[in-house]
Amino acid sequence: FSSRPVLGQDSIKPKMGEAPVENAPGARKVLADEVAAPFREEIREAVAAMGGVGPKLVGFLANTDPAAKKYAEWTGKAMTADNLRFELRQVQEANLEEELEKANKEVDVDGIMIYYPVFGQQPSFHGGSHDDYLRDTVSPYKDAEGLNHFYRRALYQNKRCVDAENTKKCVLPCTPLAVVKTLEHLKVYDPALPEGQRMTGKTAVVVNRSEVVGRPVAAMLANDGAKVWSVDIDSVYIFMRGKLVMPSESTSVETAVKEADIVILGVPSDKYKMDPSWIKEGAVVINVATSKNIDEKALLTTRPGVRYVGQVGKVTVAMLERNLLRLHQNFNDKVKEGRGGDFYLA
Repeated sequence: FSSRPVLGQDSIKPKMGEAPVENAPGARKVLADEVAAPFREEIREAVAAMGGVGPKLVGFLANTDPAAKKYAEWTGKAMTADNLRFELRQVQEANLEEELEKANKEVDVDGIMIYYPVFGQQPSFHGGSHDDYLRDTVSPYKDAEGLNHFYRRALYQNKRCVDAENTKKCVLPCTPLAVVKTLEHLKVYDPALPEGQRMTGKTAVVVNRSEVVGRPVAAMLANDGAKVWSVDIDSVYIFMRGKLVMPSESTSVETAVKEADIVILGVPSDKYKMDPSWIKEGAVVINVATSKNIDEKALLTTRPGVRYVGQVGKVTVAMLERNLLRLHQNFNDKVKEGRGGDFYLA
């Protein structure tokens, strides 16, 4: 599976003449605006403290995917509204790597992102897919998406800071981070517990194991103490802190979902639909895919206490802005020297 954040309206208007449907007791739909608002305000305050002009993000668009272009437009609007600087550079895919290398060393560029897919799963001379290679081309000083090797390695090793003094926090992949912040907003995380333990006793199911969304969010939840069932097309694994466990062969997706406090859905296909009857009462369901992976009406009218987040796109953009500010705070001195981070953070 692969996935990208969904943008746009969170609510679904009833059809003409359709009577309002009453939700099951305690069930409700949670809008992304509700989650994103305090982060957007925090970002504006931080920019105001910087003199009213924030760091600069450069987005690279090297494809004709309408969804990627829409995401780029949305990013620009949101950043302008929050007094951050944004420049969209449309380039030919064959020139993208060269342009990335230039931007890595530009002293006026604080963050870089790429609108995927560019080459999709096309094989690369360097190994893996060419899009994976491009992610590793972005300097760790400027990787606003937190997807290059340095940050992926830190995430999976549960290293939360980039410096030995533990004063400069790592950036994290935007959509997985949006999921975590949504769960914090909904009080699923227990703030009374120490950092790294606040999901202890919770069980999650993540349907999607892409390197951009599914695997990182599963690892992040596991690193915070949760037991995570990671589901993909042909396999089911259990993620615990720092390790992957093979479940018994008799384990089914249905069994895993029925015990889950949190269900994350990220399948980019309108053909995939999870059975709402599998969702336990009081669970949180978050859809991060471009397609609706569950029947919203059936879920909210039949499962008491369920909280459903249909889209996280606006939270994802807020996390992108937050990452940009963090990169500026961590590495502005090195960026101004024209250093591209070629040797990681040495």
